[in-house]
Amino acid sequence: MPSPASSARACGIDFGTSNSTAGWLRPGQSALLALEDGKATLPSVVFFNAEEDRISYGRAGLNDYLEGYEGRLMRSLKSLLGSSLIDGQTEVMGRALPFRELLAHFIGELKCRAENNADRAFDTAVFGRPVHFVDDNETADQQAQRTLAETALAVGFKEVSFQFEPIAAAFHYEQDITREELVLIVDIGGGTSDFSLVRLSPQRARLTDRQDDLLANGGIHIGGTDFDKYLSLNAIMPLLGYKTRLQNNSEVPSSYYFNLATWHTINFNYTRKIWMELQEVYRDALEKEKLDRLLRLIEHREGHWLALQAEEAKIGLSSSPSMMLSLDRIHVGLCHEIQRSDFDTAVSHLVDGVARTVSQLLQDANLAADQIDTVFFTGGSSGVPLLRQRIAALLPAARAVEGDLFGSIGAGLAVEAQRRYGS
Repeated sequence: MPSPASSARACGIDFGTSNSTAGWLRPGQSALLALEDGKATLPSVVFFNAEEDRISYGRAGLNDYLEGYEGRLMRSLKSLLGSSLIDGQTEVMGRALPFRELLAHFIGELKCRAENNADRAFDTAVFGRPVHFVDDNETADQQAQRTLAETALAVGFKEVSFQFEPIAAAFHYEQDITREELVLIVDIGGGTSDFSLVRLSPQRARLTDRQDDLLANGGIHIGGTDFDKYLSLNAIMPLLGYKTRLQNNSEVPSSYYFNLATWHTINFNYTRKIWMELQEVYRDALEKEKLDRLLRLIEHREGHWLALQAEEAKIGLSSSPSMMLSLDRIHVGLCHEIQRSDFDTAVSHLVDGVARTVSQLLQDANLAADQIDTVFFTGGSSGVPLLRQRIAALLPAARAVEGDLFGSIGAGLAVEAQRRYGS
């Protein structure tokens, strides 16, 4: 990426479901600011450490939790935006914590870390946003953006604006191309899959108004956490009794497993009410050894640990034909091998939804598949093999380019921040 002549006045903020970044254009340096231990990504995690009465973030927060500190781990915070939960609260360290305050904790920390690395304050920022925070509900979608804007202002930004995340990725990719290209940006993030059809070129990159180059946008509320969820339900939760039967031949209630497979609902299983329900279920279970594992998991509050195992399996299966999980925390000596085919089966319906969205995008832009020159992949879950295969089948003539899976959006938002607000 060409270096700017002087440092930009504003920064770009990519607040992601799984990871977040901050970008800032300055002469001769990377667009991405280091946010944790020299790394550009800060996992979107907050851990309230009850033993030491402190809050930790990112990898440090995950490590505190996995080391066994008593407390509350919160992840996938972005999924609160546009949901009914945003105006609710949860109990943390003996007090009621509004979810809006939880968002402010993390966004404020993200701002602080960006400023510390840049050695300057930022009062203006371009935030990334998915094409749809909420599918098929424009009112809820706009409310989600307002909530994010209000949170940013509450933690010290004075002016914020927004850019679609796939458009930001397009602007990052455009810095390095040498000819005009018609590009499909495929951004598979933690909570959403977003797509843009964009005309890019070195000459167009100099323009301030790019509206004519944005041919179509589309998105669907499917992302990496959904791949994790359905891989867990398909390949891991059966070890804990999912889909097993009770004495009356009905299935063990699935709600416990869906809660465990979904980051922001894991804690729902830790209430006394659920514990008492599970005792009743256990008495009627036909496969008690599997329910024993479920009870042990809930008693020791290992749900987030198990969700991390599902995430690691997804990552492993994206490059290997099989993945062996060690599940000692569920049962001593328990290992479980998952095949790539298991992963494909688990997420096929999600990939179908992505493929339909891409096909609709081409129709909206009135473009044929063979007119697309390049597919640019970004987002942490864009490497899922079945997803790559389906998009390659839809666009067989397009070349595939892999961007920085975690940094392209933040870097592109930095480009947009300088374009909008100058140096």
